[in-house]
Parts: sequence; C-alpha cells; structure tokens
Amino acid sequence: MLMLVDAANLYFRAFYAVPESVTGPDGRPVNAIRGFLDMAASLVERRRPTRWIACLDLDWRPAFRVALVPSYKAHRVARDGGEEIPPALLPQIPPLLQILGAIGLACAGADGFEADDVMATLAHRDREPVEIVTGDRDMLALATERVTVLYTGKGLARMEAMGPGEVRARYGIPAEHYADFAVLRGDPSDGLPGVPGVGEKTAAALVSRFGPVEEIVTAAESGDAGFPAGAANKIRAARAYLLAAPAAVRGRTDVPLDEFDDDLPREPRDATRLAELAAAYGVQGSVERMRKAITTALG
Repeated sequence: MLMLVDAANLYFRAFYAVPESVTGPDGRPVNAIRGFLDMAASLVERRRPTRWIACLDLDWRPAFRVALVPSYKAHRVARDGGEEIPPALLPQIPPLLQILGAIGLACAGADGFEADDVMATLAHRDREPVEIVTGDRDMLALATERVTVLYTGKGLARMEAMGPGEVRARYGIPAEHYADFAVLRGDPSDGLPGVPGVGEKTAAALVSRFGPVEEIVTAAESGDAGFPAGAANKIRAARAYLLAAPAAVRGRTDVPLDEFDDDLPREPRDATRLAELAAAYGVQGSVERMRKAITTALG
C-alpha cells in the first residue's frame, strides 16, 4: 500500500501541536521537525504502508489557479507576497526534508504545483491501494474503491478514513464531484467565494442531480424543469465564476515528476548523515521511532 502525505499540512500541524520551547542543542526550535517525525511514525505504525511519499508544495498558490479565481488563497498572502509562515517554522523545513532523505523516505514536488496536484497525480497513476493523509477536504474528490483519504481535519487522533461511501454519507454527493460541490458552496479556507445564496444543501442537491458544475450551468440556462426553484437565477448570475473555478479546485493529474524510490527503507539511505542530523537537531528519539515504525510496517 502507498501512503501519500501532505507534507505542509503535517509540518504545520506539528508546529502548532508541539511547543516552540522544544529546541535543539543550539537552542533553535525543532518542534516541527520532532512533531512531524513522531506523527509520521504513528501513521506508518498504524496503517502499515509499504511505500511512502511526502508530497510538497513547491508552489503553494499556483499562477494558473489565481488566474482562474483571483481570490484563491488571497487571505494567506504575506506582505512580501509569499505564504504566511511562522518565522520559527520556516528554517525547520529544509533540515526536516534532509532527515527524511537520509532515512530514505521519498519526497515529491514539482515547480508550479501544489502538494494536492502531486497527490492527485500519484494516486491517479498508481495501481496499488493508496491512502492520502491530508487536512484538505478537496482531496475527498480522489476517494475511490482503491484510494482512501485519511482526513485529519480533527487531528491525527480523530483521523477519518474516507472512501466513496463515507463521502456520500457525509455530504450526500458522489466523491468524484466533491470539487463541484465546493465550488458551488464556497470554501473560505481556499478563498472560494461560492455562489451567493447557494448553501450546502442546495449545492449537494444540484451536484447529485446534474453532476459537474458545467452540466449544472447548462441545466440552469436551458430552463431544465428539474432545477430547484429559485436556484437557476443564482447559477446564471455566477456563470463566469462557475465555468472558471472547477479547474482551480480539481487536483491536476498531469504533474511532471522525477523518478524516485518510494519503498519504505529497511535501512537508512545514509546512516552517517542521518546520525549527524539527528544529533545536530536533537531528534534522535524521533528518528528512532520512525525507524521502528518502518520495521513494524514491513514486518
């Protein structure tokens, strides 16, 4: 089984879950590094994948999405135009990735794309069972009989395994149309405005009956007799947004990715470098937990 981890989601979660007072030998905060490794170890031990990839945001707000929906993640833009990241977190990311590399855990990303696109591409092209660890509800659109989304919105301890049945039970829609549902309803976390006057129930009803947003717009404009009363005018008024937004919300499945080995490593790829990094950042215990988790997963 392949486990895909939204790396940014996990290291942000780790940063806020572990106090900044957790520091390395030189006094630098290592809370995100330690928390990420401990959380990843817990996931590997509990779910026992044989393959594992940390999926990276090499562009957290891609230009192609902003061109389609200008408000996309606009509320998270810092004064310098980059992403708002706590100052104590930013310097922890490179050494964390170095530690993962020394362990032999794969990382994947591509310029111009978010981790969501990387996960969508990897899940789409794989043939084995896949589990996606993320706090982004948009990834629910990837749920199939082969792909399970481990949704961490309520924390890892209350992580929810979401397949097609669970998505339908929760939202009343086919999982494959979750992005269409989100476009209609809106999603403040991504800066999606939604359609004014169309709430969750109406959005679910429209998606369940007509499918993709493009078909919903067509039905509204054609005067389909099955269209909910009062919704047609709202859909017609939001036509430009509705025809642009789905491509911004749906995960891309065509991301160009370098070749890499995603098998869990029985032995560290670079034991000497791993020992040096673990000592420098004071995370020997977390590294050892990760190694033990891998041994457990591989049997």
